[in-house]
Amino acid sequence: MRAVDNSGQGWFLSYLRQYCWAFLAAALLGALAIGCAGALLFTSGHLITRSALKPENILMVYVPIVLVRTFGFSKAVIQYLERLVGHDAALRLVSRMRVRLYRAVEPQALMIRSKFRTGDLLGLLAEDIDQLQNIYLKLVLPALSALLIYAIGISALGWMDGTFALLMALYCAYLLLIAPAISLWTSLAKRRTFKRERSKAYQELTDALFGMSDLVLSGRTERFLASFAGRQNKAAMVENSLRRGEWRSHWIAQCVVGGGIVIMTAWAGGLVAQNHLEATWLAAFALTAFPLLDAFVRAGEAVVHAPEYQDSLRRLKDTEKNTHTPAVDKEQRATDVTAEATGTHAAVRQSGNAGELLLDNVSYRYSEQQAWSVWNISMRVPQGGKVALLGRSGAGKSTLLNLIQGALQPEEGSVTVAGVPVYTGGAYSSLFAVLNQQPYLFDTTVANNIRLGRPDASLEEVRAVTEQVGLGALIDSLPEGYDTRMQETGLRFSGGERQRIALARILLQNHPIVLLDEPTVGLDPPTEHELMQTMFRVLEGKTLIWITHHLTGMEHMDEVIFMEQGGISMRGSHEQLWQEQSRYRNLYELDHPRL
Repeated sequence: MRAVDNSGQGWFLSYLRQYCWAFLAAALLGALAIGCAGALLFTSGHLITRSALKPENILMVYVPIVLVRTFGFSKAVIQYLERLVGHDAALRLVSRMRVRLYRAVEPQALMIRSKFRTGDLLGLLAEDIDQLQNIYLKLVLPALSALLIYAIGISALGWMDGTFALLMALYCAYLLLIAPAISLWTSLAKRRTFKRERSKAYQELTDALFGMSDLVLSGRTERFLASFAGRQNKAAMVENSLRRGEWRSHWIAQCVVGGGIVIMTAWAGGLVAQNHLEATWLAAFALTAFPLLDAFVRAGEAVVHAPEYQDSLRRLKDTEKNTHTPAVDKEQRATDVTAEATGTHAAVRQSGNAGELLLDNVSYRYSEQQAWSVWNISMRVPQGGKVALLGRSGAGKSTLLNLIQGALQPEEGSVTVAGVPVYTGGAYSSLFAVLNQQPYLFDTTVANNIRLGRPDASLEEVRAVTEQVGLGALIDSLPEGYDTRMQETGLRFSGGERQRIALARILLQNHPIVLLDEPTVGLDPPTEHELMQTMFRVLEGKTLIWITHHLTGMEHMDEVIFMEQGGISMRGSHEQLWQEQSRYRNLYELDHPRL
């Protein structure tokens, strides 16, 4: 089947239209499998009745015997084919969904933590698309098969008895349409309550895991456990109520199925009494109702679980709410921008002013309905200059960092390095290195972790940069030196040592501009002071942009810029602000530790 792009369309109907013939074929095969089950019981009932009358010769029941075997084998074969066709279409569909999701998320890789909560992102990648796969396999296909059986069965009954066919049409419509609608309507409020309580419990548990030491020190562990247990119990009570409701609905549906079989038997018995039907067919008509009515019950129960897919659809739609252009054009445009940027950035790196950064009246917002995250920011940082960006959470620092790095394109103004725009269409720029709060260290050797900065670096080059950051003696003292494994997330090393290893990676990269995204957060004051001294020493001559919340080390910076609500509220050198701004003096004295 020819590849069709679905970007900008829905996550359900567009794919259903694209694979409609495959799903119709699977639904038809499913209906045939149900029909074979009904035919199996129909011929079995007739065979049992004929055999009970003691036929003079086995040939009198030979045809029903053959049909029983035929329908028995056919049911299994056709059901296998239905699964094969349906799952093939669903898996092809899911593969295209995953490609579409990747195209939506990949350009935002540099700012992924600011746009998505971790739980939502994991849900997108691990659960949501699988949930949508279940919509087709567990909802659409059973419903289509049941509708086909409904149409064929009522038509067959209408050929025999129009009045009875109308009665059974209404009776089966209750199983197929009315009962699921009632169950769904009565359970919606409970489902919302259960989801809300479970979300709150997960939120409390996540907070507790990250703040366990504070809970223990404050003596609030038992209070948290009691609160968490209470919320879990409330969610469990709602869940049990939902399960009881589902059990009651299933029990009523089975009672309705039993009633349908009684009605079918009574109708067939009436035909026998009127000599319109041989008595040997009575059991056949009674038994054939079992698989047909059960198919209606299963389709109806699948509809009741439809709300479980709503969150998946919502999250997937949210990933594309700002992408209205076709993915092919967007991908081609991003590729062109990235290729052009890669070439120009390589030329910039060869120039003598590769670290000259200029922001000219830069503004950006994530959507037209939201306020400006960055508004009218202008800033010039010469080659080797050092600028600190400060402000509260939400002031716009992270957005400005993404604009500087080229992950975002300004809506107004421009960001250039040596006169060349830095926007790369989502690719990583070769002009910037980043040292963030928690650099990840992999469970491999020390040398391999440092070589992430430049994979082809020799061991001598790795040794040189570790000596620069002050880790040479420590690594030499390890059991296997540079071949010592770091352990998971670098547990062998302290927080300050992990930051120094990340700093060694940056030295191997040798990019002209280094972005420091609060690299000293969580360190004790002496370790923080030593790390800052090392950073400023080894990064001498590179352009530094330092994102931070507090003022320790501001005396090393050429310019200090305070941001509030996306704009600049205060700027100047440390000495200038100290002399002219009483607010700055107060903040500095409160935040500057005495070492």
